[in-house]
Amino acid sequence: MKKLGQLNTLRNQIFIGFMLVMVIVLASVGFFTFDQVSVLLRNNAEKHIQQTAVQAMGKLDVLLGQIDTLTMQVTTNASIQRLLAQEIDGTRISFEERQSLQQDARKYEAYATGIRSIEMYTPDYRRLFPLDDISLENRVPMEWINRADSGKGRLVWLGFDPQDPNVVVAMRHVRLIDRSFIHAGYLMVYIEKGYFELTDKLTGNEKKTGESMGLFDGRGQKIYSDFPADVDAGMMLGHGGEIITVDGESYIAVQQESAETGWKLVILTPVNYTTAGISVLRTAILVSGAVGGLLFLVLTFILSTMITRPILTLIKAMRGSRLGTLKTNPNSSSTMEINELNNTYNQMVDSLNELIEVVYQKEIIQSRTELKALQSQINPHFLFNTLEAFYWELDEKGEEELAQIVVAMSGLFRYVINRSDDDEWVTLGDELEHAERYLKIMEMRMVDRLMWRIEADEECRKVPLPKLLIQPLVENAILHGIEQRVGPGTVRLHAEPSSREGYIRVTVTDDGPGMDKDTVLALYASMKEGHVSGSKGTGVGISNVDRRLRLYYLENGGLEIQSELGRGTSIIFSIPNGNGGNSKRENNINR
Repeated sequence: MKKLGQLNTLRNQIFIGFMLVMVIVLASVGFFTFDQVSVLLRNNAEKHIQQTAVQAMGKLDVLLGQIDTLTMQVTTNASIQRLLAQEIDGTRISFEERQSLQQDARKYEAYATGIRSIEMYTPDYRRLFPLDDISLENRVPMEWINRADSGKGRLVWLGFDPQDPNVVVAMRHVRLIDRSFIHAGYLMVYIEKGYFELTDKLTGNEKKTGESMGLFDGRGQKIYSDFPADVDAGMMLGHGGEIITVDGESYIAVQQESAETGWKLVILTPVNYTTAGISVLRTAILVSGAVGGLLFLVLTFILSTMITRPILTLIKAMRGSRLGTLKTNPNSSSTMEINELNNTYNQMVDSLNELIEVVYQKEIIQSRTELKALQSQINPHFLFNTLEAFYWELDEKGEEELAQIVVAMSGLFRYVINRSDDDEWVTLGDELEHAERYLKIMEMRMVDRLMWRIEADEECRKVPLPKLLIQPLVENAILHGIEQRVGPGTVRLHAEPSSREGYIRVTVTDDGPGMDKDTVLALYASMKEGHVSGSKGTGVGISNVDRRLRLYYLENGGLEIQSELGRGTSIIFSIPNGNGGNSKRENNINR
């Protein structure tokens, strides 16, 4: 019993099952059909299709000949010849004579099928009938008129009517017999597309073959087609004599071209119909198909059930990991390989869950440690700059302004020194108020050299963001922008919804001297290294802001710098507005 269980492997099941199927099916079907199918199928198909193609082209030539004969009778009508000769001699045909011409043409239309209308024009393109004043050059393209002129009296098939795609147009010269066949006008005939439906004109026996036909003009435009719905009629051109497959059905394509019009007739005949009369092939197909089909059906059902049931169960468990949930698969299988695979998967899930928990805890600790380190760099840096501003204010304006400076500095220190974990995140409104206090202090220091404005609506002011992101950018704009400028300058803070849904865009702009492209690229590289050198300060502030943005907002974070020499500099960053996008803080909360 133990040995039997060891033999019950997936490999043995597949090998034995498919070996039986291959031996039975190939031995029965291949032995009876292979030697006969290749010869009988090709010979029978080519003979039948060629006969059908010749017959269909003959029918088409008859239809075209009927139109040619009818138009020749119209152009050689004695009354029409006489009136057109009068027109050539310089005497215009009167309205009553035009009516007479139209009546003569209508008589011919009455005895013909498929003709919608006949029109006649003078050599200078004036319409004789119907009885309106539309010129020939306004009715059809000049290219068609030139082709009719090149025909020298022959009927020229032009294509579809520009005003009605269901009508085919043909044109020929009207020549005066008594005057050495000189050009006396144009005769244009409009034929319904249904006139060329060759299938209805074939015998009933040929319709039962399952053949389909398509008629195309010289430009490849479809005139008539009864191809299956899945067949691209235009793609059939150029595939004459080939076997094509449409929706699993094989067809033999034959193409014939009319020497008179240049039209192409394409016939598709199902390959399986051509073999219907071959008794030996039919017997072989029935026997092999019945035996092989039954065996394949039974064995395939058994094999697919045995193989796929445990695999599908394991796949369902694995798909749960796409949603972030790694669960073990409690089901087991009697097949040794599937059971081993399931056990290995369960062990992997347990190991991954343990690793995820460890990495998650380490990530939280690391992010908090990095934030504390960044804040410890920011606070001394900001304190030194504030003391410098305080010094310049006392030196330049006197102690009467000291109270206002102390109030502003008190607010600044209170905002910066607060280190509680709950205060790591503030609103954009808090950040803008903090920047405003800093700008007031710098305004006292720089007197009339500094102007500033803050623009943000109430919705933007409610957006949460990490503390101390905006003030270092304002400080950078003053030190490297306004102070480097001759005369007064302006710092502008602007917050608005971003073009990216679920985000807001914060911009700090100065109208200082600006930077060229190389300097901006060097600044990006320095920020990436974690230090920005400059003529004033240590360059820590803007670098720390960029690092914190990337720390909190991952790939969506970081500063964007736009600058132009003589025009100033803008530093931009985008953050989620609380309704869309994910920050690192939100990911931690969700988990």
